[in-house]
Amino acid sequence: MFFDPLYLLFMAPALLISILAQLWVKGSFSKYSKITSRSGYSGAKAAYNILKRNGIENVSIEETTGFLGDHYDPRTKSLRLSPDVYRSNSLAAIGVAAHEAGHALQHAQGYAPLHLRSLLVPVASIGSNLAWPLLFIGFFLQSMMMLKWGVLLFSGVVLFQLITLPVEFNASRRALAALRTSGLVSEYEIDGSRKVLTAAAMTYVAAAAAAILQLIYFLLRAGLLGSRDD
Repeated sequence: MFFDPLYLLFMAPALLISILAQLWVKGSFSKYSKITSRSGYSGAKAAYNILKRNGIENVSIEETTGFLGDHYDPRTKSLRLSPDVYRSNSLAAIGVAAHEAGHALQHAQGYAPLHLRSLLVPVASIGSNLAWPLLFIGFFLQSMMMLKWGVLLFSGVVLFQLITLPVEFNASRRALAALRTSGLVSEYEIDGSRKVLTAAAMTYVAAAAAAILQLIYFLLRAGLLGSRDD
């Protein structure tokens, strides 16, 4: 009764891209986590070195849980690294740690897209929680008002995903530049860190693609894009 082949048509490519991106990042991290950097720096020490070289001394570096649960929290100025990154001195760990340090550099230097993404966090949170119920009820009751609210809230999720892309790409560029100038990895070794960060970036691309395709589907089915005659 509720199965829509059109939804499958829209989401199948996004799902495939997401699965491939996850396999890519896990494979890349696994491969380069086995290659130790010549500097011997752990991910935590590499992040500390990058922050110190850029005059940032008010960011804490903490160990967190979960596989690749690494992130920078601008609210508390905390750089949290998973055990596989915090403790390891592999090329993969140093690359991921440098990427998160790149977010701290963005914050310290007032990088506008990072600030905008932080402002959009509550919008995306509300949208992800309320958009689906409103859309479901709107389709069930044929309520255009609820459909429009659902689409509007989901648009906030899409906007958040789109803003995330330049933030993540820029953090990786900063990370690779910092690794070069600091000597934490050699020019030969940096290729490993770059491949891990490139693979990780594809997960954000996949998430953005999925969100955009879902939004287009909702717009079509609500009659806000094209015709509802199908």
